[in-house]
Amino acid sequence: MKKFLTVILFIAIPAILMASGGDDAIAQQYFKVTGRHTDLGPRIFNFVILVALLWYFLANPIKEFLKNRSDSIAKELKEIEEKRQAAIDHKAKAEEEAKEAEVKAVEIIEDAKREAALLEENIKRQTEQELVTLEKIYNEKMEIERRKTIKETTKRVLEEGISSEDIPLDAEKIINIVTKEVA
Repeated sequence: MKKFLTVILFIAIPAILMASGGDDAIAQQYFKVTGRHTDLGPRIFNFVILVALLWYFLANPIKEFLKNRSDSIAKELKEIEEKRQAAIDHKAKAEEEAKEAEVKAVEIIEDAKREAALLEENIKRQTEQELVTLEKIYNEKMEIERRKTIKETTKRVLEEGISSEDIPLDAEKIINIVTKEVA
């Protein structure tokens, strides 16, 4: 485009300077040589030839430049539209993933609550079983201690105060007495 303006300026400036008017003697001389008062016709003809030559030599490069430029702009617009669409798709996907993550978070919380309830129930059940077991062990120890105490008491009573001379007993009666005491 700069070339075109430069060529026009180089042609237009001399034409303007020549048309600025000058000596009347030069105009008379021109009239005698050409038979015309002005050189407007030949100038217009030269201008038309110049424009035609410029058109002939510069039309295709200018058209090619403009076509390439419009193609590059169209390509850039297409790339921008593709990027825009990709961004919209990415945004939609991210929103969908966020919704899925939110649902999953709610599910995880619910699962954690159920698991906590199950753990609480298991611990409670185990504790109750341990308490029952401890109570059984306690009762068994109490029974063992009771029997031990009965045996010791029976042995002490038998050793201390009862002799075979005090009570006329036979072996069968002693066994029945001891069995009743132990039971």
